[in-house]
Amino acid sequence: MSAFRDAWRDEIEAALTFLTRLPFGRAETDAPLPSLADSSWAFPIVGLAIGALGGIAYAIARGLALPALAAALIAVATTALVTGALHEDGLADTADGFGGGTTRETKLEIMRDSRIGTFAVLALIFSIGLRSVAIAEIGLRWHVFAALIAAHALARGVLPAALRRLDPAREDGLGLGAGRPEQNQVLIALAIALAIAVIATGLRTGLSAAIAAAIVAIAIGWLALRQIGGQTGDVLGAIEQGAETAALLAAAAWA
Repeated sequence: MSAFRDAWRDEIEAALTFLTRLPFGRAETDAPLPSLADSSWAFPIVGLAIGALGGIAYAIARGLALPALAAALIAVATTALVTGALHEDGLADTADGFGGGTTRETKLEIMRDSRIGTFAVLALIFSIGLRSVAIAEIGLRWHVFAALIAAHALARGVLPAALRRLDPAREDGLGLGAGRPEQNQVLIALAIALAIAVIATGLRTGLSAAIAAAIVAIAIGWLALRQIGGQTGDVLGAIEQGAETAALLAAAAWA
């Protein structure tokens, strides 16, 4: 039992280390962290923590009498700060590659370029704007807190499925290095994400957010398959951003 507990603790720590910029050390041991694929079941748990921090930031901003939209932007900025804008960067690179490239090779080359183009700027504007408007529409602090938890858990809960179903588009990089999760890892991640969403927001809203997140994640995965033949780290970031935005819009629709 102790070994099992240590294993899942290490896997949660690995997920936190990869998906956030929160300070986690390994003072007790020099042993390497588990692989990203092995830790993928814990992605929605990390999403819960990120969403909770965003919800706290929103509540503080509203407590200072800031307008709902300003508080929503602060909540989105907080979650981006916690993650180091990891997923926003992936969305931007994916938009530039898919929008600006004419062949598979040029799309991948553009996605690796650190410079930002028009498609990337537009994608970020729409992503940040839609998420902020959805949060502001939800309005009430507790409801926003719950919706952010649900959206971030769902958006990360779909990533193991993307890692398993989509082949790496490159022979190097995160998409390949992350590995391919086992089917049970995918199912556990999806179950945890759905449970978090339903517990946080209720059955109707939680299921609606989950369906919206799944549809958008599948659509972006299908587009990546058509455009570059599979997934990269940037594509995974785009999937997270799309699923998170869709979940928040669904939550706002039921607010």
